[in-house]
Amino acid sequence: MAKLVALVASLCFLSFLGAAYCKIEVRGLIYCDTCRVLFPTIVAKPATDAQVTLVCRDRENEKNVTVSITTSAIDEHGKYVFEVDGDHEDEICEVRLEKNNDPDCTQIIPGLDRARILISDNSGIASNVRYANPLGFIKSEALPECAQILRSYDLLPSAHI
Repeated sequence: MAKLVALVASLCFLSFLGAAYCKIEVRGLIYCDTCRVLFPTIVAKPATDAQVTLVCRDRENEKNVTVSITTSAIDEHGKYVFEVDGDHEDEICEVRLEKNNDPDCTQIIPGLDRARILISDNSGIASNVRYANPLGFIKSEALPECAQILRSYDLLPSAHI
């Protein structure tokens, strides 16, 4: 009986340690808006040479407190991954665009420069993966085929009206 109680107590203690530590994976996408329409189209390019930072700050005093990770490890599809240790339930965390080294697509899209992300094991989400909204840069001039693409989306009137 004493061995059973010790085993149960050990398991409870180990599960408490596991709950106190979490590793969350933050994933996202960065793209270049080649049509200058402020959303991804079929001709949008992945921003493969960009930098993005994950920052968490205290909810009360707004000071950056813990995570501040910058990555330029973005794959050929414009996707990035951050691995974050610990629980940041009491912090506001967001992924922020820093810069794009592609000289043809360096302007950050207003409103798509950051995405809030919940980094907590106590969120009701079963997975340890969190997905940030896509972030984007905008090309200096729209591609010539964008008008046709926007017509196919029913966003522009047909040419033969």
